[in-house]
Amino acid sequence: MLIQKPADIRPSEITSKENYLNRRDFIRAGSIAGASVLAGPALGAIVPDQQRARLADVARSEFSTIEAPNDYEDVTTYNNFYEFGTGKDDPHQNAQDFDPRPWSITVAGHAEKTGTFHFEDFIRLFDLEERIYRMRCVEAWSMVIPWVGISLADVVKHYQPTSKARYVAFETLHDPVRMPGQRRRVLDWPYREGLTIAEAMNPLPILAVGVYGETMPNQNGAPIRLVVPWKYGFKGIKSIVRINFVEKQPQTSWNMAAAREYGFYANVNPEVDHPRWSQARERRIGAGLFAARQPTLMFNGYGEQVAHLYSGLDLRKNY
Repeated sequence: MLIQKPADIRPSEITSKENYLNRRDFIRAGSIAGASVLAGPALGAIVPDQQRARLADVARSEFSTIEAPNDYEDVTTYNNFYEFGTGKDDPHQNAQDFDPRPWSITVAGHAEKTGTFHFEDFIRLFDLEERIYRMRCVEAWSMVIPWVGISLADVVKHYQPTSKARYVAFETLHDPVRMPGQRRRVLDWPYREGLTIAEAMNPLPILAVGVYGETMPNQNGAPIRLVVPWKYGFKGIKSIVRINFVEKQPQTSWNMAAAREYGFYANVNPEVDHPRWSQARERRIGAGLFAARQPTLMFNGYGEQVAHLYSGLDLRKNY
């Protein structure tokens, strides 16, 4: 088993104390005076990546993995975020001038409560938790990441979807001026993703607003992104501006781009290969150039929590 109850890991315990304090000193020295601290459920103003702040009042989660998290540098410099470029370091290099404020999120579709909400108002209704999750990319590499976020299930319950809502659709900001990668037709912008209502109501998914106890870096999806730990990483849509409760299965960006390679469900499954490579094993980022690849686990090791969602569903056809 990869999860423990309860987790007893603080952000300061994820790396060595010396490295943690050195990084804290660097961030503190480089921060602009007056940078806000986010507090949950009461949340202050979001701050740019150059002014990241510590997150306050973050609860520990019973769902955190006992595996050692990756270093902060791994998590923030090795990213897929095509809105800022297709290389792994492109988001880190190209997103530094992106200012994720002001920000608003529109909730629409088949729900009792809809509207457009300031980011701070959207978040302040829910408690912040640290969730240390495994992340498996469809490209066969993996990390362990200490996210901070709010329960997606709590968000769904709050907006009260009607019986017509069978799926939850998400959209990323579409702004080629602020997101230079969108000037290229790599994908059909804006980035789109979706879950079934049952998946969204599972206790594991979160809307993450931070990483490593700090506000979300731009390159990781500031100010808010989806994290679904049993699915491939491309399901984790970043910089969300719209949540839509819909009746029909929504179109999703990578499925639209290459349906044979990227299915709607995108569950981590070592028994179903990508058309161009095996999914049976994975390379852990940070493990070293010559480290052996480790076996990939069904549902990324979260089968006990999510396998029931797919009872009777052929996961080879519905990949």
